[in-house]
Amino acid sequence: MADLSTDLCGLHLRNPILSASGTFGHGLEMAQLVPSEALGGWVSKTVTLTPRPGNSMPRTQETEAGFLNSIGLENRGLEAYIQHTLPQAHGTYALVITNIGGHTEEEFATAAARLDEYPEVQAIEVNLSCPNVDGGRLPYSTDPATAERVMAGVRAATSKPIFAKLSANVTRIEDIAVAAEAGGADGLTVINTLLGMGVDWRRGAPHLGTVVGGYSGTGIKPVALRCAWQVSQAVSIPVVGCGGISDAEDVLQFLAVGCTAVQVGTSSFSNPARLASLAQELSECLDAEGVATSAEVTGRLAQSLRGEAKKP
Repeated sequence: MADLSTDLCGLHLRNPILSASGTFGHGLEMAQLVPSEALGGWVSKTVTLTPRPGNSMPRTQETEAGFLNSIGLENRGLEAYIQHTLPQAHGTYALVITNIGGHTEEEFATAAARLDEYPEVQAIEVNLSCPNVDGGRLPYSTDPATAERVMAGVRAATSKPIFAKLSANVTRIEDIAVAAEAGGADGLTVINTLLGMGVDWRRGAPHLGTVVGGYSGTGIKPVALRCAWQVSQAVSIPVVGCGGISDAEDVLQFLAVGCTAVQVGTSSFSNPARLASLAQELSECLDAEGVATSAEVTGRLAQSLRGEAKKP
């Protein structure tokens, strides 16, 4: 059986598959459907310093090839997360990665400093790129200097590995990636949802209460792959691929373009237990091709383009 163990910024993962923030609760409450040993790590939904009620209804809309959402980072706040969610992490096999959000650069750093006190949190993912707040503006993921400052503040506040979650809603995602790396990011999550919308032409009404929201699902995979490829070529830190992944073939494509690990999100809405079987499918797929480890696939595209790839 293929070895799926993965080193991610010094963290040991049982396999390269993580849940994606915002699609699986905090992850820990889903253990009855997806045991922690089936995953490399849980990534929490975004946690902010103070509670957020979220956006106006309606917040979700199924599309032809994915899903529109405008949740607006609804959560009970950092202290509730620490008191009620983190205690559930004891005894889990998967890593716990907490995703944090903020309205200001200082809020990101303050949240990171607070989480630094808790060993249950193995890493922090910094949500620079949620399109569902502040009217769809993305100040932290569209300006390199701002992204670098946010990551530098978080880096100074914690000794834990930190990941910057990037947006594809930019002209050159590589520039944001390089800036996040310069700010001290240990890794990058690529990508968050794309900006999208839906409309009922008969009523002249939007499908989302905020009109514009985040588009995710199978339809965005080609864009996510492109971004993961461009980012992996621009930085020297690990890249975690995210966007449209639903099966083992998808996982391996993201590894091939340079990702060390992946996050799976929207496919969990149609099948909440999907993540429980994905690692086994990944191992079977590698076995069928005679590939001994998933790590061997990482960067295969770049090797091939240089004429260095080994045939399976």
